[in-house]
Formats: sequence, C-alpha cells, structure tokens
Amino acid sequence: MEALPKSQLLRFVEQAYHLARRAVARYSSKFSKRRYTLHQHIVLLCLKVRKNTIYRTLLDELIEMPRIRSAIDLTEIPSPSTLSKAFNRLDIAVWRVLLNLSVTLLPTNGVVGIDASGFDRSHASKYYTKRTKLPIQQLKVTLLVDTRVNAIIDLHVTTTRKHDSQIAPSLIKRNTGVVAILLGDKGYDDQKLRALASEDGVRPIIKHREFSPLHKAWNFRLDADLYGQRSQNETVNSRIKRKYGAFVRSRRWWKQFRELVIACITHNIDKAL
Repeated sequence: MEALPKSQLLRFVEQAYHLARRAVARYSSKFSKRRYTLHQHIVLLCLKVRKNTIYRTLLDELIEMPRIRSAIDLTEIPSPSTLSKAFNRLDIAVWRVLLNLSVTLLPTNGVVGIDASGFDRSHASKYYTKRTKLPIQQLKVTLLVDTRVNAIIDLHVTTTRKHDSQIAPSLIKRNTGVVAILLGDKGYDDQKLRALASEDGVRPIIKHREFSPLHKAWNFRLDADLYGQRSQNETVNSRIKRKYGAFVRSRRWWKQFRELVIACITHNIDKAL
C-alpha cells in the first residue's frame, strides 16, 4: 500500500522533535521516572501553542493521532497535570536555546527589524472589561524579525512602560554577529542606541523624530528600500496573534514569558515548513 503523504502538522511535530533532541538531554536527571522524555514534553507544549488550545483538549485530540504519537515515540497519553508540571519545570534557558536553533532552520540575511506589540494578559471579552471598568494590563513584546524570511531572532517581554530605546540595547548585545542591519521606527530614535549598534558592527537605519529641517533631511537620505522592509515586523506580529492567540493563557509573569517564547519557536518552525 502506498504511504500516505505527511501533513503539515506531522512535519511540524517531526521538526520540533528534531530540535528538542538537539537542545536537551533525554531526561532531566538520572532519578527521572523515565515515563516521558523531555523531548516529548517540548513537542507537546509547542503543539499546544500551535493549536491554540488547552492541555485537556490537546491530549484528547492526541488519542486520535497515531501518526503524531508514533513520530515522537509516545506510547501513553500523559495527563494534563503532567504537561503543566513539565511547562513549569523547563527553564527559560532551554526555550531560548530552542529559539536559537529554530532560527537556523531558515535562510536569514541579517537585515532585521525591531518593533513592539501588546499582548493581553487575560482573555476576558472587551465588552466585559468595558462594562466592569476593568483595565487589562498588557505585556509589551519587542521582536527582532529577519526581513527575508520573517524569522523571529529574539524577543524582549516587559510589563512596564519602558521606552523602546531602552529595550533595544539588550537585544542588540545578545545578537551581535546575527544582526547586520537594524531597522527601527522613530520610537528607537536615540543617538546612544545608534552608537551602540555601530560599535557592535550593526548598521542602524532608524528614523529620526522631525524636530528640525535637519532631521527631515536625515530621514530623506535613509535607504527607502531597506527601511520599507521594517513592515515585516507588523506582518509577524499580526500572524502570531492570528494563529496562536492575541493573549497569554498563563496567570504568572514567568509563565507568560515562556508561553510567548514558545509561540516564537512555533512560528519559526511553521515558517521553515
């Protein structure tokens, strides 16, 4: 009998499993119960974000997915609490390694845009929050996006009103050698930021706020073709919210950060397929 073609979902799972095996050991310690591997936990957590669902629903659907289970050598369906505990236990450093590995799946070109977007920390309806006068605090998520393939290189998450120009330096420092050209709007207009980027071998193409004719002249001299690629950031922000949700499900700050990192990893794997 001719083999069935692989679905996008199966290919996603196989790629996520491959990255997980490169990122971490099979078990967390020699005292592990060895019922499930870290690789299986990572894949299932990525799959949960990709399907934009909850633990219980994902595991219920997994019962009817024998090819998916076979791809990650899963012989027994875990309980929702098992996956929840795995999410709590896997350190953010592991997810950052996975994010870096996911970028290598795509042919990036070093022309990177930087931009921020807001994610709700609750999924209460806007009608409810307006009626009860309950303000929803948002997470400010700043993404570094490669403009050639829309790969997410890195991210920064904060709950404060920290200015864009104060967030960018840490992202530049973490990605020296990966970013060749940095594209930013007027929110990143800061001479110290431009100097820092140049010192690290990054060419900054950042618009000036126009307080004088000189600023207008500087903006006029910007490479319009390169700067125009900055719009890819908005495309990526929109895609993540549309596919994986515009809010985070977790209630605690450190869980929310992990959830967003997993969404970025999931996005990169999807783009690689």
